[in-house]
Amino acid sequence: MIVKAQFRKQKKFIKIPEACFDLFIAEVKEKFSIPDNLAVTVTDETGTEVDKDVFPDVVTTSGLVFVINELNDMGTSTPPSSVSLDTDTLSLTSKSSEDSDWFSPKRFRKDDDEASQSSQAGDLIKQILQTKPGGANVLKEYEDTGTISDDTRKVLVNILVAHMIETEGRVPHRLTKQKYGLGIITLFPSLRDPQGRTGYEHFYDGQKNTGFLSWRLKTVQRGTKSANKDDAKAEEKGGPLLDRQLCYYEDQLDNDQSLEAISLMNHTSEHEVIMQKMRATFEYRQRLVHDPERSTTVLSVFPRFLDTKGLILQDFTLLFGSETACRLLERWPTAFKTKVIRLAETLTFTPLLKRLLSSANQNREGSEAQDSPEWDSDISSFLLLLHLLSPQASGRKKTHKISISQAVDHLVVFHKACRSIQEHLEMEENRQPYILASGSSKEAISKFFIVVDKKVIPCQATSSLAAIDELFKVHFVFSISYDLPLKNMYTFLQTTIYKIDVGTTSESPRVKELRAKILNDV
Repeated sequence: MIVKAQFRKQKKFIKIPEACFDLFIAEVKEKFSIPDNLAVTVTDETGTEVDKDVFPDVVTTSGLVFVINELNDMGTSTPPSSVSLDTDTLSLTSKSSEDSDWFSPKRFRKDDDEASQSSQAGDLIKQILQTKPGGANVLKEYEDTGTISDDTRKVLVNILVAHMIETEGRVPHRLTKQKYGLGIITLFPSLRDPQGRTGYEHFYDGQKNTGFLSWRLKTVQRGTKSANKDDAKAEEKGGPLLDRQLCYYEDQLDNDQSLEAISLMNHTSEHEVIMQKMRATFEYRQRLVHDPERSTTVLSVFPRFLDTKGLILQDFTLLFGSETACRLLERWPTAFKTKVIRLAETLTFTPLLKRLLSSANQNREGSEAQDSPEWDSDISSFLLLLHLLSPQASGRKKTHKISISQAVDHLVVFHKACRSIQEHLEMEENRQPYILASGSSKEAISKFFIVVDKKVIPCQATSSLAAIDELFKVHFVFSISYDLPLKNMYTFLQTTIYKIDVGTTSESPRVKELRAKILNDV
């Protein structure tokens, strides 16, 4: 629910999940940057005090503005205009217990020495785990393996959230959550995200109020829904839908010249002419794909995408440069594939996972030959990545949980070479881009295509790794959003391997956690 609040001369809308006075006060203090230990009272605009008992009854009153007043040393409300927010002059509530002072967020000041701050936070997490049931097992697993499994991470988060609530109530202070996040990656360095702003955003991201700690807290507070919707509502500032400032302007044609070039391309079969004219109309095409009213016509306006190989790769290179364009092909076999397979081997086995692991390992030394491989080694390794980054729920309310086997069909579909591709397209519904792999069997693919809006784009290369590389690039070339079940996987490829829009793209905690494990080589 949305509530209007006023502090001093400033008014803001406050969002709270339920009509809870304590939650309201916590959100107000965070929204207006009021020190957590500063006592406040709440009144309406006439000065009538609103206390905890009546808050649930009046919070739904239309047009009501809750006025936040600070209490002075005498315990009476101070006019908003006469109070300074300098914490050195405020009368703060002190905690008598030495233990309570240790856990107070006031100990976690921004101006503390960073090394000392990290050390204190790490000691705090260790102390909690040593004194809570199940905590010793978390410490031992990290000591034995150098990392922790997903199940153990859940135990860790549950222990820490329970302790937060025990010491600070249902609405712990933001600084406390920051300190716990810092403490986790200090005590367990391999869990740090090397590309993160703080390194612990997958445990707590204060800007978006997401992460494993936040999600667990909200689950406890609400007792019902998960808080994943916060990520969906976060403003995307990176990814395939971003209208970018183009760096490539060499020999670009204006509108009239572009129309002439398009007409020429539609009446020639010379490969070099098509490639050159497509390059010269790149800017015109980018304006087209970012125009909501015309974006769906791009394959009709530029039909040469459907019969000329290499155009997707050329446009992507013009967008980001050759260095970025080569990263997946260069880095997946050498820096990521083996680690993904090794991490997938720690998951709970299913028949599909066993087949994929066997297929992914078929080119490794000492691996046994498989009678009927699921896919080739490269495709199998990406499907293992999909297992590690479990598919997101689909639908507007995200209530339909999609299975891994269903998600696989969102990435790659096998097509028997002897059958008609047109018949396959007629049976398919319009959906996000996917690979159509054509061959005699899944492990013997002869051609790869990318299906977009029931139209087939031929892949330039014949390798499965190059086909996945081209599938990813289609999203940016045509400004197409990621398929929701594959969003975690695509986001991981985008930010971790291609390194596109790092720090501006919304990432789930799972993506950040997996990046930390792989880049820290655990």
